[in-house]
Amino acid sequence: MNLPFTLTAVILGCATPASADPAEIVDAVARPDASGWTISVTIRHADTGWEDFADGWRVELADGTILATRKIRHPHVVEQPFTRSEMGIAIPPDAGSVRIRARTSPEGWGGQTVELRIPDHS
Repeated sequence: MNLPFTLTAVILGCATPASADPAEIVDAVARPDASGWTISVTIRHADTGWEDFADGWRVELADGTILATRKIRHPHVVEQPFTRSEMGIAIPPDAGSVRIRARTSPEGWGGQTVELRIPDHS
């Protein structure tokens, strides 16, 4: 299923308490693929090395159900911002949007939440 569109995220603001050094979600895009959806997320964080870096992001429904988690396996001290994608994400047909949340080590999940609108795909 190849549709000629991409969707850009809408920043909702801080939906959870901010940590001292949160990762900033700069952009998020969803594309339909053969096995679900591919979501690409661009993150900016002041990575300092293995002791403090953006180490993941996840896709959630509004009720907090986690649909996918993308682990970031190493720091990106010089590559900022950086984009990583996850393929084959199953999004319920009635979900009008999903939320993207970033994670940092050692702070954990938090910072801003970004809403990514998903068109009707039933």
